[in-house]
Amino acid sequence: MAEHAPDYPFARPSALDPSPEYARLRGRCPVARVTMPSGDTAYLISTYEEVRTVLADPRFSRAATLEPGAPRVSAAPQRFKSLLNMDPPEHSRVRRLVSREFTARRVAALRPRIERHADALLDAMYEQGPPTDLVAAYSFPLPVAVICELLGVPFEDRAAFNGWSAAFLSTTALPAVEILAAQAALRDYMAALVAGKRNAPGEDLLSALVAMHDRDDGRLDEEELIFLGVSLLVAGHETSANQISNSVFAMLTRDPGLRAVLLDGDEDAVAHAVEELLRMYPPGDEALLRITLEDVRLGGVEVPAGSAVLPSLGSANRDEGQFPSAEKPDPDRAVNPHLTFGHGAHYCIGSGLARAELQIALSTLLRRFPELRLAEPERAADRPSGRLVHGVSSLAVAW
Repeated sequence: MAEHAPDYPFARPSALDPSPEYARLRGRCPVARVTMPSGDTAYLISTYEEVRTVLADPRFSRAATLEPGAPRVSAAPQRFKSLLNMDPPEHSRVRRLVSREFTARRVAALRPRIERHADALLDAMYEQGPPTDLVAAYSFPLPVAVICELLGVPFEDRAAFNGWSAAFLSTTALPAVEILAAQAALRDYMAALVAGKRNAPGEDLLSALVAMHDRDDGRLDEEELIFLGVSLLVAGHETSANQISNSVFAMLTRDPGLRAVLLDGDEDAVAHAVEELLRMYPPGDEALLRITLEDVRLGGVEVPAGSAVLPSLGSANRDEGQFPSAEKPDPDRAVNPHLTFGHGAHYCIGSGLARAELQIALSTLLRRFPELRLAEPERAADRPSGRLVHGVSSLAVAW
């Protein structure tokens, strides 16, 4: 008789703390079958080395998730030519076209602009006075302003595209019809932006990609262009906004050492503290689903060809075999190869920008409001489930 595959995702005991089921699986069954919201089964991978293998080994495919009848997480399929849904060499071709916009030099040049956006938002927050919802006042609009400026997307459209992206990333939070409608709306919105850049190009990344496409050198077709814009827009604000909120919440409730380091402002110490916050409180539990292209032996388990595989980044980041005292935040953790940005071909192309946003957002916030505190009990903070990326939906703070 086959072993019962428990339902995924697992319930969290609080907004910051992961399900204890991950720790149990790491100890007893690091490659475990689960039942996804779609009804399909998958192998959930919970230990560091095995997760790292799945992320880097080409036998675990993203492109295969687009095949008709392939297992999926949610009831709604995602069948479009996104960078996230490609394998090499197609993935490598498209990624090369945008990677130069996210080099260390380009990110360093963006830091003063990120600082100006942060200062302006904190000025408005001060004028409004406490208590303030930090998510609405700061952690959401800051990365939105940055990605809108970089891509050339109107900031005033943020309410519309944020609603679509929230639905776009849904697994169980919305019915399939609403997820598919959001996919179509984002596609149409980006297609209209592309057409606008074609008629009136600017100095932004989207204009540069449109010009590259229109040179007709075969490096980027129209659907790839549109969904590359969608991917950059959604990932460029969703992950950073949720990570800022998670980090502030953790800093105010979990370890005063993190707060002290960020308040002190030493550049290297701030960078280490941000890496630890990324390790412990990421804006999602799992990486994107993969499909095995052949039989693979992983963690002592035979995973058949055509199987769905869910690599748990959050669980891998708390693996004691890789991180001593993994369940305790340590702002002095000098060696921190966490997997929050992934690994291998799909390593987050915007990781440098995200790190800069987090370092600036957290240190600037605390320098401006050194007495920052929660304005409501910790239990009042809600972390919605049923999305690929998530953080607290609101965070009332005072100073």
